Amino acid sequence: MQPNPRASNLAGSATLALDARAKELIRSGVDVINMACGEPDFDAPAAVQAAAVAAVGGGNVRYTPPAGRPDLRETVARHLSATRSIEVGPEEVVITHSGKHALSHAFLALLEEGDEVLMPLPAWSSYDEEIRFAGGVPLHVGPRSDMGPNLEAIEQACTERTRGILLNTPCNPSGYVWRAEELRRLGDLALERDLWILSDEIYGRLVFGDAVHVSPATLSPELRARTLIVDGASKAYAMTGYRIGFLFGPADLIAVVARMQSQLSGSPNAISQEAFLAALSEEPPEVEQMVRAFDERRQVMVEGLRDMGLDTPLPRGAFYAFPSVLPYLDERGAQGFCADLLEEQALAIVPGEVFGMDDHVRLSCALSVENIRRALERLGAFLDARQQVSSA
Repeated sequence: MQPNPRASNLAGSATLALDARAKELIRSGVDVINMACGEPDFDAPAAVQAAAVAAVGGGNVRYTPPAGRPDLRETVARHLSATRSIEVGPEEVVITHSGKHALSHAFLALLEEGDEVLMPLPAWSSYDEEIRFAGGVPLHVGPRSDMGPNLEAIEQACTERTRGILLNTPCNPSGYVWRAEELRRLGDLALERDLWILSDEIYGRLVFGDAVHVSPATLSPELRARTLIVDGASKAYAMTGYRIGFLFGPADLIAVVARMQSQLSGSPNAISQEAFLAALSEEPPEVEQMVRAFDERRQVMVEGLRDMGLDTPLPRGAFYAFPSVLPYLDERGAQGFCADLLEEQALAIVPGEVFGMDDHVRLSCALSVENIRRALERLGAFLDARQQVSSA
């Protein structure tokens, strides 16, 4: 049986594959430190766990409406109104099976064959594949040296076939948090060229220091009308396995996505909806504790990487560091670097090619400070050995 080209050309998730390889080595007895994983190492908040158990015990496991439970849609609308300072109604929200699912439905609803999507780099690996699967063409635009958006290059990359802009703030993998003035300039381009903006804000709760998460939807009524927001439970509430998220956007488009969902997947998981409702109804105290822990970890991580001489921007959000390892790369690039690191030092990290930046690597801060220090020791030993070989 022969799959069609669109399906057969779809690449698997590189980050999930690396994480799986690390876990395979761990099961075989290797003492791997896994920094390839893109999920918090914390348990879901107690209130979330209790709500999930109660849903099962109370028989709350039946189909819900395809767009999600009405009370959860209303709660998400209130959550957006409070956190983005805009008035949101439940008809502008559809509950999805994850943030990734919200993204794929948005692309399927918006893109026609050959439509282009501007995509500032670095960017999460799944974006490319989801855009292509929907018939679109991703247009990569490189960043500034601080990993911020190169707005001039974004403007120059826009063509007659460009239909939208995809942004991720805070950014996976760099941790860059877009500033309001950068978003305003991007919004001016969207208004001038009649583009929609798809804003992946899954890490929006995880910002540090003086960083402030700003959504383009908050900047003007005109931008609100052409902005879609993707968010969910995975990162802020450590609910990765619950697979629950949402898409916000104009009510007419949300209605289309709800119809798509009714045919393609049906209603989101009823237990996960109950758990997400508990998370959003009153923010659990564990969330702030998690944010503080990630703040400490990113500082330890960046200090250690910089002490090795690696050019490492300080992430202002999310839970990753994204240093350049250019001086240590051979003809195999970061892929070879990461493969050797895993085999020689049992340290799993993600090559920058996955994010469109060939000379960088991503390290996750989703592990204890003690294990971060152990990982830095292994990386330092690896770099020392590599430097000795190259200078011999």
